[in-house]
Amino acid sequence: MIVDLPNTTTAGISKTLVKIREEGGAVALGRVLTLVIDTEFGHEEEAIEAANDASREHPMRVIVVAHSADISDDVPARLDAQIRVGGDAGASEVIVLRAVGAAASDEESLVTGLLLPDAPVVAWWPGAAPQVASQASVGAIAQRRITDASSQPDPLAYLRHLAATYAPGDTDFAWTRLTLWRAQLAAVLDQPPFEPVIGVEVHGAADSPSTALLAAWLGLQLEVPVAHEVSDRATGSSGIHAVRLIRRSGIIELDRPEGNVATLVQPGQPTHDISLPRRSLRDCLAEELRRLDPDDLYGTVIREGISRLHGPMENVTETPMSVTIGS
Repeated sequence: MIVDLPNTTTAGISKTLVKIREEGGAVALGRVLTLVIDTEFGHEEEAIEAANDASREHPMRVIVVAHSADISDDVPARLDAQIRVGGDAGASEVIVLRAVGAAASDEESLVTGLLLPDAPVVAWWPGAAPQVASQASVGAIAQRRITDASSQPDPLAYLRHLAATYAPGDTDFAWTRLTLWRAQLAAVLDQPPFEPVIGVEVHGAADSPSTALLAAWLGLQLEVPVAHEVSDRATGSSGIHAVRLIRRSGIIELDRPEGNVATLVQPGQPTHDISLPRRSLRDCLAEELRRLDPDDLYGTVIREGISRLHGPMENVTETPMSVTIGS
């Protein structure tokens, strides 16, 4: 069921939610968190679809704040809302707020009255991220804050910015997309021969923040130099392409040329094809909602690991928001 509320207020939205529950039997019981999605007009539907899918695992209230780029006083303030429940909202209830003019200038006041009582708040910026997530209007009231470096104008520069502005509770989908790679590499190193790794190469697309984070993680975990290399592959081949772990007895190589299948080559063993799919938006969101405490490992990697990389990251000195971040 979809209910449109043109030119409304948060009080009017709350009253309508109560009415829907009383008349239609839709209840908010069992909701475990409030997810606040901060985006721009025209970009909200993909995020809502991912949230609806993730809600099968995490029943929640989803509040979407869709705003225009113009929040000046010259534009008449207006708040239009839409409530989606039942089959149109997965296992969640979705409140879409479309604010224009001055109504979009204070997002915290828009969502505060709609938050589930005594439930954690997660903020997600699927597109352009704020200058400092933990200090943003919505981020300040959230226990967890999710950004996506790959959606920024300069993804690698944005990693430097994340390192400089990190606060406990921050995370980024560039890190979440590494889960399967990290699990596979850990499994390989947990097998004999148990030799130390003396060098690492991580290859990926020139604009892949996940490649840089994987290189940073390996450098910290293995305490060896890591080369972050740009792969010479066909245009359109994005993300991580290959990882080479160098031992004295030979090289372990995990290579994903295209698609969702990777090839694992190890000295003295047959070559294996391994399922290593690219993670969907829904998968990344569902994983991040499984934990509402700070991800300490991500915090360590983003603050300490990025600065140690050798390769494309060395020449990145500015964020996409023209803030200079030192190496």
